[in-house]
Amino acid sequence: MLTSKKWDPRGKHCYVTGGSAGLGLALAILLTRKGADVSIVARHKGRLGKALELMEAERQTPNQVLRSFSCSLNDATEAWDALEAACKAHGGRCPDAIFLCAGTSTPGFFVEESEESLRRGMDNTYWAGAWTALAAAKRMVRHKAKGKIVFVSSVLAYMSIIGYASYSPGKFALRGLAETLRSELLLYPIDVHIFFPGTIYSPGYENENKTKPKVTLKIEETDDGLHPEQAAAVLLKGVQKDYFHISPDFIGNVFRTTTKGATPLNNVLIDWVYALIGWIALPVWRWTVDKAVKEHRKEHAAYLEERGFFQEDVVGTNGHVEASPGA
Repeated sequence: MLTSKKWDPRGKHCYVTGGSAGLGLALAILLTRKGADVSIVARHKGRLGKALELMEAERQTPNQVLRSFSCSLNDATEAWDALEAACKAHGGRCPDAIFLCAGTSTPGFFVEESEESLRRGMDNTYWAGAWTALAAAKRMVRHKAKGKIVFVSSVLAYMSIIGYASYSPGKFALRGLAETLRSELLLYPIDVHIFFPGTIYSPGYENENKTKPKVTLKIEETDDGLHPEQAAAVLLKGVQKDYFHISPDFIGNVFRTTTKGATPLNNVLIDWVYALIGWIALPVWRWTVDKAVKEHRKEHAAYLEERGFFQEDVVGTNGHVEASPGA
């Protein structure tokens, strides 16, 4: 560990999903500034064009290859085609690193979710990462290429709270996939990493707050979030240090070390300190969260009553109610 060479993105092809905004865009700009060839992938062509302009402003050498590709990443075929197009721009060579930053959150109460909204939640969290990871792993193995697959999960995959029933399950699933692939891809020269950020002040965060229940906002009001540039720097630093689980802040590291299972430690001494703090502090944190939820019962009941939730003709025979802004 003391003599290992730090991973350097300079001259390498880095493939970034969700690269048109938020963490993905910040990471793409950072990688460009570090001298990497960068391919960004997202759904919205207009935002991709603006993102590419920002990346061009950070170009370090005339021969850096900076490209964008538009596709729906929660569709397996489109995810495969986008990766193939990015490889074609590099003579068919696999990307050296796949950064899976795509994902969105639409918070709300579980009792107001529907089959459609829950499936959409998994599409926008788990499948938006899993399909690209599958395409990348197949390609890397077939080409006997060395590479990295970097997942972006959430601190909500270490624990979850009220309001994230359509979001956290997909992030937990990404953690399960990453831990499986960390083991399986030891068969090949492919490294796996997974990032667990908390709040990131991005357009996606602003959008999710439109539907986020008031009680969730209250629980999160003391959360010190990160700007996308800060989160991107922590993510890249963790990859360069060859960390498997990457956490960006104190509370993330406390949750990481108390829920790590059999995953590798990042630093033996420091991680044990984090774990000791968690053993003492997390029961108190859990008590405050439970208290906030219980105190919200009366207001929540009034909210459901106002929305007609208890009326059978509104709820419907299948018990489904479309998700909407929470009270």
